[in-house]
Amino acid sequence: MSTSIWFWIAFHLGVFLALAIDLISFKRRARELSMRAAIFRSLVWVVLSLAFNLLVWHSKGGDDGLDFLTGYVIEYSLSVDNIFVFVLIFTYFRVPPLSQHRVLVWGILGALVMRGVMIWLGVTLVERFHFVLYIFGAFLLLTGLRMLFDRDAKLDFEKNFFMRFCRKMLPISREFYGRRFTIRVDGRFMFTPLLLVLILVDVMDLIFAVDSIPAVFAITTDQFIVYTSSICAIVGLRSLYFLLARMVDRFIYLKTGLAIILGFVGTKMILAKQFPIPNWISLIIIIVILGITITVSMLATRRQNKMENQN
Repeated sequence: MSTSIWFWIAFHLGVFLALAIDLISFKRRARELSMRAAIFRSLVWVVLSLAFNLLVWHSKGGDDGLDFLTGYVIEYSLSVDNIFVFVLIFTYFRVPPLSQHRVLVWGILGALVMRGVMIWLGVTLVERFHFVLYIFGAFLLLTGLRMLFDRDAKLDFEKNFFMRFCRKMLPISREFYGRRFTIRVDGRFMFTPLLLVLILVDVMDLIFAVDSIPAVFAITTDQFIVYTSSICAIVGLRSLYFLLARMVDRFIYLKTGLAIILGFVGTKMILAKQFPIPNWISLIIIIVILGITITVSMLATRRQNKMENQN
């Protein structure tokens, strides 16, 4: 069932309005988000996403509503992996906390465009060449295996192609200037290192989208459902970052859980004709995997912290 253009417009207006309100309220704070504020904002974005889910359920039917919810849970869980990388990026470039929020806001706006293009291309490919789903499934399965057995891989941002290209082609200042992306130094127009951080955040989000978007294709190929579930997960990523960045060391087994999820989704795509798995079962399996890995991680690090405190 096709989606009305007015539904598309209303969704984007709602996203931009929510982002604008969130950005204005953050500017008025002029200080780093506290743990309590980060929890509250994260819950607000989840509630808004679930409210939109109910709207989809009511207007497009129960099947599409379930597809959105499952796709949202997949995207939201995989976006946690983005947070691990964002922590590394901000730490490496020593980005001030107040500047991090602006980078994430503009990064989300970039993600709206990039993911929209990727989803459109993906849906077009699947509609014309159905076997592409098997390629996506194999890719996700291999990605999950790589993530499972290569968890200690390090990212070297200095060797990143885009970083080397930007440093060579763009006039970049040596120091940050608050939350500004551009500055004039001795009358010369220059970009600040914050722009480099923004470019790297968008590039990394694009790389992660190569994993997460095909994962949602295992649930549905409805362009509206794939896109909106992806965007709802991404817009809540900022608040989730400020919540989890302080706790990133506690989720020691989360990557294992995400690897298992990617492997499960890839297998589901490959065996869809022979052994179709209903989406409600997929949703339960994904939630159980996340629940177990998060719980085990928190218990393991809690015991470790107790032992360190005793010593």
